[in-house]
Amino acid sequence: QVQLVESGGGLVQPGESLRLSCAHSESIGNIYFTGWFRQAPGKARESVAGISRHNNTIYADSVKGRFTISRDNPKNTVYLQMNNLKPEDTAVYYCAARESITGGMKYWGQGTQVTVSS
Repeated sequence: QVQLVESGGGLVQPGESLRLSCAHSESIGNIYFTGWFRQAPGKARESVAGISRHNNTIYADSVKGRFTISRDNPKNTVYLQMNNLKPEDTAVYYCAARESITGGMKYWGQGTQVTVSS
């Protein structure tokens, strides 16, 4: 059972940056895909970004050019660098992962709050 622990959330002003971290309890080499998701109050959860074992990345259109996902294999951690944050980025951000090439996300973190407000 892989445990995921997110950190790095907080309150920032529009235009500022944050870096979220997703620490995996086991070797990230066993994980094929890790993704970041977010859920704003009253809205459905949405996919933000994802990265595969081969460092292939995918982004939601709303964050392309502003967010960057990356893997640090020795640290068993996946990061989400968020630049030029906007109020509409406000949400609880969740990290999720799976070992399989396809299918749903198997492991989920507890979430970290990101609030963008002036």
